[in-house]
Amino acid sequence: MCSTDHPASRVIRDTIARFGDKWSILVIGLLQDGPQRFGDLHRRVDGISHRMLSQTLRSLERDGLVSRTSYPEVPPRVEYAATELGRSLSEPIVALVNWAADNHLAIFEAREAFDAAAELAAEPTAE
Repeated sequence: MCSTDHPASRVIRDTIARFGDKWSILVIGLLQDGPQRFGDLHRRVDGISHRMLSQTLRSLERDGLVSRTSYPEVPPRVEYAATELGRSLSEPIVALVNWAADNHLAIFEAREAFDAAAELAAEPTAE
């Protein structure tokens, strides 16, 4: 389906790339709990910069997954929420999180074995 032979492959790859970045799934996941302000999201997403959160929210809004509501108050209040389309991601996101939780140990062990084998292969042999 993602091969260049498939007529929708470009769109599919582009859509999948949206969730392959470091932050989009985390932000969409947090917005499943309901609307949140920028500062609240920033506090809840460990390690994200203001700039990256802003870019991520803008991209998700452009894709129709997040809505931005600005309230005419002093000081101004802006809330972000998952749209219906964004909420439809809840099930696949939860499935991915559960898969990661179920398999993180196996992945860690595979990485350790790979790194150990690579280290052995890199060692000079005594002649």
